[in-house]
This record gives sequence, C-alpha cells and structure tokens, in this order.
Amino acid sequence: MELLFALVIGALTTSGVYLLLRARTFPVIMGLTLLSYGVNLFLFASGRLATGQQPVIGTAASYSDPLPQALVLTAIVIGFAMTAFLVVLSLRNLADNENDHVDGRREAATPPSKLEQEVSDK
Repeated sequence: MELLFALVIGALTTSGVYLLLRARTFPVIMGLTLLSYGVNLFLFASGRLATGQQPVIGTAASYSDPLPQALVLTAIVIGFAMTAFLVVLSLRNLADNENDHVDGRREAATPPSKLEQEVSDK
C-alpha cells in the first residue's frame, strides 16, 4: 500500500510539473492544482497514517498526530482560493489580450484580407 501511495504522489507531481511547463493558461492552472494535490498527500503521509488511534496525547498509549491533517486542511482551502484567483486572472488576460499564452508573446498576425488591403491602400 505504501508503494502505491508513493506512486500516486509521484504521478501527481510529475503530471503537475509537466502541465506547468505548457504555454497555455489552463494547463498551467491544472498543473498547479495537481502539484498541490501531490504536496497535500505527501504532507498527509508524513503524519504516519494510523486508523483507530486517539488524536489527543495522554488518553491512550499511542496517538495519532493531528498536525498533518490540520496542515492539509489549510492547504486545501488556500489551494482552492488560489485556483479561483488564477482562473479569474487567466480569463481577464484572455479578454484583454485575446490570447492565452503565459509568456505574453503574441502569435504572428494573420495576413490582412483583400478588403482590409484595399481600405488601407486608399
């Protein structure tokens, strides 16, 4: 089970980094989301997953550490807010620049039509 968990974390991180390196806004947002999921799972796994144990020190011989769960919960909330912000930011960029490249470069302009050429020649 630990190997499967490690493979899932690795796959999420690898997919997230690959999508971050794309030149469009939507894959970048999805890459950040997948990368944050991978980090959340890593943080959760760092707390030694245990079932049926008490989360409070002193009530039982062995206890479960509540700190990783609190960190993951906070990271989920912050990740959701950042994803919403990035979606709005990318939509605004698309509306303003009519382009969704993340590097800010414009693609080569299409050649003008015959009507546009005639108007500009006069």
